[in-house]
Amino acid sequence: MEEQQDGESRAQYGKKVLITLSDVLNKEFGKGFSVATLTNIRKFYLTYQERISEPAVTKFALEKSQPLVTNFEKEPPFHLSWSHYLILMRIENKDERNFYEMQSLKEGWGKRELQRQYGSSLYERLLLGKDKDKILAASQKGQIVEKPGDIVKDPYVLEFSGLDEKVDFSETDLESRLIDHLQEFLLELGTGFAFVARQKRFTFQEEHFRVDLVFYNRLLQCFVLFDLKTEKLKHQDLGQMQMYVNYYDRYEKQEFENPTIGILLCPDKNDAVVELTLPENSNIYASKYQLYLPDKQLLQKKMKEWMEEETGGVN
Repeated sequence: MEEQQDGESRAQYGKKVLITLSDVLNKEFGKGFSVATLTNIRKFYLTYQERISEPAVTKFALEKSQPLVTNFEKEPPFHLSWSHYLILMRIENKDERNFYEMQSLKEGWGKRELQRQYGSSLYERLLLGKDKDKILAASQKGQIVEKPGDIVKDPYVLEFSGLDEKVDFSETDLESRLIDHLQEFLLELGTGFAFVARQKRFTFQEEHFRVDLVFYNRLLQCFVLFDLKTEKLKHQDLGQMQMYVNYYDRYEKQEFENPTIGILLCPDKNDAVVELTLPENSNIYASKYQLYLPDKQLLQKKMKEWMEEETGGVN
């Protein structure tokens, strides 16, 4: 295959060669070897040739429900469907491509979920600002959840809610939309989340309080409280969340569980105010949310610039 391309890995088949090969294979093996299919097979080989130890992949499962495997005697190196790899092959950055492959395996993402997570720039949102070792680990194992900050995104992307940022809506409206689209919201929250309650009421010294949304993260073994805001975050909001977290830690958390995490979702915030208000090593986080998919190219540019700063311009 590569010899016919004069060793140029990025060379394109001539149309006549593809058409001829397609005709031969279709006559020999039946339908299923269109020019488009052969182009994708070639692209798959060029993308994953380091993982392929034999001269060519001998079997492709083109059914969406079947994993793509080869005739390797050992554990096959490809566990997702052909439809997954059609999406993954579009991702040029190898580390990013590996990350989405690992996440698809860990989380059981279907084609639609994979497409949405890639479109929402999950890789960049999770890793922007993280150290180089963290990025490398994510490309090999997917998202790693070891401490509270590992589950937090900034921003959260809530395009599935159907709300328009140009139209006024209340915190109740936002909460209702998230509950109506709970499956999508759980997917956006990420690994290990389970829904517990909405508008969870608790009473302390005859005063009633309500937490907008309560989740539990089974990996961190702790409650995760969400407070929703539709205006720029104020320092008073942080104080209120601190009270919620304190209550859960003192009256709801079991001895075997870890400290409660509080996340404030807001359309805008002042990071300096957040840092000044919260104590060091706080389990409270303020994150922006947006109602549209992010500009992937912009996030990729930021990621590249940040990596260059961290490495001093050395790749």
